[in-house]
Amino acid sequence: MLSDILLILLGLLIGLVIGFIIAKKLMQKELKKNPPINEKMIEAMMSGMGRKPSQKQVKEVMRQMNKYM
Repeated sequence: MLSDILLILLGLLIGLVIGFIIAKKLMQKELKKNPPINEKMIEAMMSGMGRKPSQKQVKEVMRQMNKYM
């Protein structure tokens, strides 16, 4: 009786860990394939704030964003 409950809990725990790892890998793959923001979006955002960004500034922002992905 107790061993059955422990086996069920162990199976649930293993399933949750494996599910989390698979979901994380799929999410990283999807974000790499379709990034949520690109250089044109950054340029538009900076222009909307009233400044004309240089290509160097845009590349720096992209580098910082990719660092945290």
